[in-house]
Amino acid sequence: MKKLQAQLKSIVKSLSALAKQVETVSKQIEKLKPAKPAPAKKAPAKKVAAKKAVAKKAPAKKVAAKKAPAKKVAAKKAPAKKAVAKKAPAKKAPAKKTAPAGAKKMSVIDTVYSLVARSRKGVTIPALKEKTGFDARQLSNSLYKLTKRGKIESKSRGLYVKK
Repeated sequence: MKKLQAQLKSIVKSLSALAKQVETVSKQIEKLKPAKPAPAKKAPAKKVAAKKAVAKKAPAKKVAAKKAPAKKVAAKKAPAKKAVAKKAPAKKAPAKKTAPAGAKKMSVIDTVYSLVARSRKGVTIPALKEKTGFDARQLSNSLYKLTKRGKIESKSRGLYVKK
């Protein structure tokens, strides 16, 4: 018991010494940070002012030239939207395929199982992600449940086949 207490005291001393060292280092870092940005800000200010004086003559024309086409593009886009709005009612959208009244939507598990069952050589996880659009968690959970139910099996890592 006395040995443990002695060891704990030595640990406390070393930790307090480390804490003091950390404080001194943090103070030194704080002193260094404000010193560097202040000179850096003063020097570029003169260069920027010189660049602005030179840049005011030539780029002013370029900026005006750039702004003018932007207005034309905006003017062209607005009528195009109106024209599209007029054309949309004229064209009939293809009829949506609706399920019969008694049918239910397929669940995530059903969707994954149907893809695995249709494949001959099996389906990989990236292929399932691409075909279903589900995220990794949904696929992982559904594949786990299907394997526990005994409907599919893992042929190799990431490749699933119908039993």
